[in-house]
Amino acid sequence: MVSLLPRVPYLASLPKPASSSLRPPPPAMSSSPSAVAAAAAGAEAAARPRKLPVLLFDVMDTLVRDPFYHHIPAFFKMSMKELLESKHPTIWSEFEKGLIDENELAKRFFNDGRSFDLEGLKECMVRAYEYIDGIEDILCCLKKNNYEMHAFTNYPVWYKLIEDKLELSKYLSWTFCSCRTGKRKPSPDFYLEAVDHLNVDPASCIFIDDSLKMLRLYGRTCVLWELNYLLLSLTVKHKYNKVDFSA
Repeated sequence: MVSLLPRVPYLASLPKPASSSLRPPPPAMSSSPSAVAAAAAGAEAAARPRKLPVLLFDVMDTLVRDPFYHHIPAFFKMSMKELLESKHPTIWSEFEKGLIDENELAKRFFNDGRSFDLEGLKECMVRAYEYIDGIEDILCCLKKNNYEMHAFTNYPVWYKLIEDKLELSKYLSWTFCSCRTGKRKPSPDFYLEAVDHLNVDPASCIFIDDSLKMLRLYGRTCVLWELNYLLLSLTVKHKYNKVDFSA
């Protein structure tokens, strides 16, 4: 669970915002009035400078409570230690990378091959999914201020269960989810692929995570803000390194 008390963030230098001058072609004369209006709105949005930095969010225990540490052991009536000793050592990471589906997960989840109620496990997880306290207000504020936001997270196809319950896509795109890319943090390739896809300089991305360990692993390639410091900057309109998230 993320503490809301501010801690010193791990940061790199931030470049001056860049802008894009690309415009889509004008709508055809034969288009309907509604289509013309929609195209004009799209052209106007494209003509505006791209707001930087782009924000890349870890999801579990950064935006959404992760059921793994408490709810899942309780579902299996085990301690966390017992669960870790009983489950297949790589099965979850394979599931997160999209290498196996949920049926294969169920078959191989335990080392001894025991069966379990897969649907019951999913229902347990859905009940546990909820926004970290205060996070939805933060995301709403960033969205209103036109920040481009993407998930950058290790999670299996069950991210759709989170989406169905919390509608996280109201605020950000699930662009970089490990099950879709086949890569997991802390792989440098995962981050570099994201930067290439976004077509931005690495220093024009901010990676937000609840784990300082994960932040430091990416510390040489992108600007990093610890979640606690982002909360502080929005709450008190604090400016740091020329980034004011409240504006």
